[in-house]
Amino acid sequence: MSSPVISKRYDFVLFFDVQDGNPNGDPDAGNLPRIDPETGRGLVTDVCLKRKVRNYVLLKQSGEAPYDIFIKEKAVLNAAIEQGYKSIGLDRNDKNKGKGEEVDRARVAMCNRYFDVRTFGAVMSTGANAGQVRGPVQLTFARSIDSILSMEHSITRCAVATEGEADKQDGDNRTMGRKATLPYGLYRAHGFVSAALAERSVGRRAQGTGFSEDDLTLFWEALERMFDHDHSAARGLMSTRALVIFEHEDKLGDAPAAALFDRVKAKAKVDVPRSWSDYVVTLDGKVLETLRTIIPVKAAGE
Repeated sequence: MSSPVISKRYDFVLFFDVQDGNPNGDPDAGNLPRIDPETGRGLVTDVCLKRKVRNYVLLKQSGEAPYDIFIKEKAVLNAAIEQGYKSIGLDRNDKNKGKGEEVDRARVAMCNRYFDVRTFGAVMSTGANAGQVRGPVQLTFARSIDSILSMEHSITRCAVATEGEADKQDGDNRTMGRKATLPYGLYRAHGFVSAALAERSVGRRAQGTGFSEDDLTLFWEALERMFDHDHSAARGLMSTRALVIFEHEDKLGDAPAAALFDRVKAKAKVDVPRSWSDYVVTLDGKVLETLRTIIPVKAAGE
């Protein structure tokens, strides 16, 4: 890696919104937008957000090491782990593969090649054993600021798949479908970056991933731009609206994350919000006016 491993802890708040789309369908509910049934607030899973980060990095870096992506569509994970073993000089039939020191060497090789392994961690013991990595970057579910209204729309199509369908279809008899959207929703997610989990220690079963300053810069960029390259008819218009980053002085941090998150408030200015401008987001009582805001965290007791 060309830059040093991160040495500071970070906590962050991410705001993004959706207009006339479905930000994260629930397969257990007919792919309707995920929702908290007790409060009516919308949910977007951490897995969904990580997927968008991975896709952005893959698009920008073209899958080249050290920014390749381990978890990607139709990827054969065991084949990638095998390739990790080959990169340290072990072939498929080596009797030491998957044992002792070789597991550690393979894990380091995987961290060196794959951005998402260094960032989010991975289980790499499904075939040839490359161990397990606990990632230094973690995200919570995103939750909408207010309750959401899930709407279903009937849709038709004019094209057909077979000649038989064409014979049956006329102006009053078209294939029907359903589409679920939200008129609008502003979502808030929390995240954590641990320098302690990024730091590579020396010795048996070291677990640090080597997540670097360059990796961190790319991660912030991905959070800000991931929706720009993820547009679809189903997702509507999604945009990152604000990223508030709390930068600690060292790897252990200077304040509890919960106390920092409480400094960031979001509130609707109208009864039925339908755009970002219908909300006011404040940090310590001051309105946020930039996409990315970095706040140094004062040392405890100051």
